[in-house]
Amino acid sequence: MDDIEFAFKNWTSDEKVTEFLRWPTHKDITITQRVLEDWIDNYKNENYYQWAIELKEISEPIGSISVVDMDDKTDKVHIGYAIGSNWWNQGITSEAFKGIIPFLFEEIKVQRIESQHDPNNPNSGKVMLKNGLTFEGILRQADWSNKGIVDASMYSLLAEEYFNKNKVNNYPD
Repeated sequence: MDDIEFAFKNWTSDEKVTEFLRWPTHKDITITQRVLEDWIDNYKNENYYQWAIELKEISEPIGSISVVDMDDKTDKVHIGYAIGSNWWNQGITSEAFKGIIPFLFEEIKVQRIESQHDPNNPNSGKVMLKNGLTFEGILRQADWSNKGIVDASMYSLLAEEYFNKNKVNNYPD
């Protein structure tokens, strides 16, 4: 809860950040407070994964990355992220994404990590490509955001690909 002001200042109130997202720009800090309270409350669930992206140089959270959807039948997780526009194009989101991949494959034992973005937001796709996700195609009119109904550029990384590339010996049978 100590991060409410930072979250509001650094990304939740940033209209550039929310342009391609599903949640609206926070016009008031009390909205950010309610969201953070919800996140904290959800930590009691063992399959809830929400992380702050903190910039060490300023010791403040500047964004978040999370499992926004999980499918137990296919052992698939869908990743979403947001970072304040002041920190775009610096590799920070890519580093955060890279940090959760081993955890999801090695600890949670997922079989597929996927993420998607609006084709009009190509920098989001660059984060996915930098982390070894494969572009699978564009799903037409398959998503929605603050822009309305939008196409979705889909990317994925499979456990088999991850373990083969990293030569990790604990690939689940």
